[in-house]
Order: sequence, then structure tokens, then C-alpha cells
Amino acid sequence: MSTSLTIRKVESAPDLQAFFEFPWRLYQDEPNWVPPLVSMRRSLLDKQKNPDWKYLEGDYFAAWRGDRLVGTIAAFINHRHNEANQEHIGWFGAFDVYDDPEAGAALLNVATDWVRSRGYDAIAGPQTFSTHGDCGILIDGFTRPVLLMPYNYPYYAHMVESAGFSKKEDLYSFHLSKAQALQMGLNEQIQQVVRTLTEQNGITVRPIDRRHLRSEFELFKEIYHGAFNDTGGFFPITERELDHMVTRLGRYFDPDYAFFAHIGDEPVGFVMGVPDFNQVLQKAKPRPGVPEALTLLRAFWYWKVRPTMDWLRVALLGVKTTHRKKGVAVALYGALVEACLKGTKVAHVDCGWISEKNDPMLGIVQRVGLERYKTHRLYEKRFD
Repeated sequence: MSTSLTIRKVESAPDLQAFFEFPWRLYQDEPNWVPPLVSMRRSLLDKQKNPDWKYLEGDYFAAWRGDRLVGTIAAFINHRHNEANQEHIGWFGAFDVYDDPEAGAALLNVATDWVRSRGYDAIAGPQTFSTHGDCGILIDGFTRPVLLMPYNYPYYAHMVESAGFSKKEDLYSFHLSKAQALQMGLNEQIQQVVRTLTEQNGITVRPIDRRHLRSEFELFKEIYHGAFNDTGGFFPITERELDHMVTRLGRYFDPDYAFFAHIGDEPVGFVMGVPDFNQVLQKAKPRPGVPEALTLLRAFWYWKVRPTMDWLRVALLGVKTTHRKKGVAVALYGALVEACLKGTKVAHVDCGWISEKNDPMLGIVQRVGLERYKTHRLYEKRFD
């Protein structure tokens, strides 16, 4: 008979350390999982350092069989999400578990009970801990994830559904290879469309100004707020969150793949592609107990000395709501595709995630030749 299962709230330093280290144990034999930098994992879980926790309230829980940790989960309320989206729900996140149905069910039940006991209408997830973090459970496309995208074992979906959760929303990722694009003559097709749109709507696209990155990121924030204020799950970014995002993306940022769109003198859209640093992390193998300086030295080798990155993730693209349906997104994609095809660094482009509800953006990425290759699913459980 297996050791009995217990679920307990994470309160002590040793329990928090075990929670922190758990993914390295869970995925140690999984070749597709990419370990994060230890410092990033620590900042994610630290309620004092992670700016998300300025407007969240929640707790961490762990499942134990004797002295063996077998699963983790967070239960939390995102007050700003509820205010901005007129919802009254809670969330679960940081959900990781062995293929242990009893442990998975117990963790999901404790998170559900935590949210329900506070009088909320439903629980959704996984999300760790906002739309800027890990979102959804991977349900198809079990290959290596690109930078800042989650990965999980195939059994997760069944485990969540068995606990009474149903689909809330699917998040799609798309792929295009350089070889495919060249074979299709994609750049010529897109540039012809872009020229027509430029003439019709006065769209101009410019690269990011490398000399004034701080002010350019401030401009990005301005457009971001005007681009996503009608999007489900959106809430405005605070200054602290902007700084956190700039720091996070700044680790991987390459100005060759960032562009702004203008109509007349007004900035109306942006696109940012970031090199897929997961290709480096997979080789550098960050892990607890190894000094991060040594990890970064290994990363530098695979980044600069023996470059291994040939994937690019389109991490951010937004167009102000007042200027949609004018072809701004197509013009931005055109600039990015042209930069990728003219250079020698990029062989594959990932565009994700895009909500299944975002029909305009789905139409654009499909028209420019990208194919859907991964789906992450958000789940929910309504309380009667």
C-alpha cells in the first residue's frame, strides 16, 4: 500500500524550498522540459519581489506522501482581473504533480475549496500568476516549449477534467519555418500587401530606437494599454510591472526584431520578437545548488561563442483599438518576417499565444502562412 497522502499549506522555509525545487525533480527525465533560471523561479514565487502579488492574495499548497513531495498548487484571487473584467472568480496556478491521480485531485480540490470558501463564483486556471506568466495546460504539441511558455506532461489535462473542470478558453501557438517562407515566396507576397496598405492608410513601420530603449519601452506601454483594453483578461500594467517586464524581456531582447507602426505622427502598434533563449537554457541546465554565475557562463557559450538559437518567438504584438482593421498588424508582421528572412540568425518563428477568441489576429497569422502547432487550455469550475 502506498504511503498516505497529506496536503498542507506552505508556511515554513523548508516547505517553500521544496515547492521551489519541485519542477526539477518532476521533469528530471523529460527531455522536452526546459529549466528556468533559478533566480527567475525564485522571483516568481517570492511575494515580495513578484509585482503580481501587489494585487493578488493567495496561498501555496503541497501534496506529500510521507516525506516525499508529489505535487504543488497555488490558489489565489486576482483582484485587478476581477475589477477590469467584471468577474468574481479565483484562480489556481503553479500546478505540478506526478502521475498520481489522488494527489492531483486533492491539490485541485484544496485550491477549489480555498476559492469557494471566500465567496467567489468560480475557479479558473492554471495561470502563474497573470496573463504575463504561464497560462494554460498544454493539450497538444508536446515538443520543447519556446521562451516563457509552459510545458507539462500529457496526463495533466485528464487530471484537471476528472476534478470537474471544463474548458474555459484555448490559447494557440503558430509556427513558420524560414524554409517554408522562402519556398512560398512569402516575403514578396506580404510586402506587396504592405505597400498597398501603406498607400491606403498611411502606415509607416520603423525599427526600435536602440539609443533610447527606456523611452521606447514607455511608448510600448502606452500602445499596450490602448491595444488590449477591450481584451478578456486584460488589466493595465503598473509602473512596477512594466519595469519587471522590461527586465524579464531585456534578458533576451534583440532590437533587430522590434518595430513600431505609425499612422501619421501617432504611434499605433508594436511587435516584439525575442530569440528563443530556451534553446540556450536547455543546454546550460540551470538548477538549484549550482551557482547561477556558472549557469550564465555556460549560457554565454551557447549564446555567443557557439550560437544555438535559431528560433524566434513573437512575444508581443498590439494595435490600438482605434486603428484596427487598417492593416497595421499585417504591416508589423511584414517588417518582422522581412527581418527574419534577410538575416541568418532565425530559421523558425513561433507566434503565441493567441486566444481562440481573437478572430482578427488568428486570421492574420493564418493568412501570412503560419500553422497552428500547440494548444494550451485554460479550465474553469463554476460554483452552483
